[in-house]
Amino acid sequence: MDVEYTGRHYEVTPANRKEIEEGLAKLRKILRNKFEAKVILAVEKRRHKAEITVNSRFGSLVGLAQAGDMTAAIGEAIEHLEKQAVRNKTRIITKKRRSHGKWNGQAKPELASRAASASADSAPSSVEMVVHKFPAVAKTTEVHLVRSDEAVAMRPMTLEEAIKEAHFRDRDVFVFRDPKGKLMVLHRTRDGKMELIEAP
Repeated sequence: MDVEYTGRHYEVTPANRKEIEEGLAKLRKILRNKFEAKVILAVEKRRHKAEITVNSRFGSLVGLAQAGDMTAAIGEAIEHLEKQAVRNKTRIITKKRRSHGKWNGQAKPELASRAASASADSAPSSVEMVVHKFPAVAKTTEVHLVRSDEAVAMRPMTLEEAIKEAHFRDRDVFVFRDPKGKLMVLHRTRDGKMELIEAP
């Protein structure tokens, strides 16, 4: 395990090195292979940043973290790397397992013949299964009313003002009176258009 350390406005201490190498030892158990690591520890405006890049056979893994002190930043970066390593390794193992039973994109001949003989030996049997059952009569639900005065304009306004106000208040239904005193309702349809309803 080769580790290259870089400090930017920060001097890498032996305690930092020990913490990083312990974390990378855990990572090596997950990856089960040798890898190269580059560690950059930096301080910018009272923020401690840790960036650890690992090049392994599973690809490149990068752990970035920043915290109030360097120890916390290093711990978070290593934790981030561990999660990535487990995720990548699981993905590769899953791919291998899926492609294990295939040969040139098809099932292997011996596996296909075993499956055919097994299906021939077993007699076809029907099994009743209920996938989903809806109730015969829908039960009535309680009406939940919420009173809102945000969908009603208190002063008379023109159609253009009402449309702007409905957009501003983010309402699908907006009730207002025009300058002549006639009651109007603006309604936003599902396709996003505004529909005007004039009350008699």
